[in-house]
Amino acid sequence: MNFQRIAAVAVSFACSASLASESIQPPWGKEENLGQKMVMESTAVCTDGKGHYVVVTPEEERGGDQLFYGDGKQFVQVPSMPWTSGTSFVDPRFFNKSANPNFRGQDWRVVSEVEFDRKEKKCTMRCGEKNIPLTVVETAQGADILRKASYAPNPQEFAPYALLRDTKGNYYFVDKGIKTLEQKNYRVFIGPRGGLKAQKMTNVIADSEGEIFSTKKGDLRLVLDKAKSSVWIENKKKSLELRQVPVEENLPLIYNDLGVYEGIRLGTPCDDQ
Repeated sequence: MNFQRIAAVAVSFACSASLASESIQPPWGKEENLGQKMVMESTAVCTDGKGHYVVVTPEEERGGDQLFYGDGKQFVQVPSMPWTSGTSFVDPRFFNKSANPNFRGQDWRVVSEVEFDRKEKKCTMRCGEKNIPLTVVETAQGADILRKASYAPNPQEFAPYALLRDTKGNYYFVDKGIKTLEQKNYRVFIGPRGGLKAQKMTNVIADSEGEIFSTKKGDLRLVLDKAKSSVWIENKKKSLELRQVPVEENLPLIYNDLGVYEGIRLGTPCDDQ
């Protein structure tokens, strides 16, 4: 495993990740010029009828669309994926076993999407293998919702970085801050599936040989050489060899079964499904 790069999901999240308490300007701004007014006119609001709304708005740089998701009062930006129209997004909590496991380096089995047909004015959503029908809000009502709402970056702060397992079934999981100023902020979790506990970090060392994550309980040593074993050293004496578990191939396990991300919101349209 290459521990020098974040998992593929982190790349997607990093596009717009930040604290949801911060505010951002929507693409149509304050509708002060013709360009902004045209964006607003081309923006659609879709709803599941249960108080959840998906905003599909043109994205100029990509030439596609951009998504926002929220309750009608506040919307968060949904991270766009490269090489897509902008309405596909990573959500490892939902799995589509029939999708391509490796297309341009991305596992599409953990990708969900919103489809909006501007001509037919139809909106649908897929979370993994689950299809959710959406209704397009009438244009004037949708614009009113958009003008009154507040907007925030995606709420994700951390993304998976490394996953290991010992012979007793305990997992050793490391995640990493997404935002530019937080990319040296690591967290270590240890425990059985469903019961991993955060460890109090004391130091992080990184060099050409690998990384050492020091905690109050012990040191987790990750090595870059696949021929060598990563180890957990407790109290500087007890050494336990660990098996590396590929992060990119185990995102559903990480997000659904380890317990680390239980109950968190990823800021995607699948949050409430």
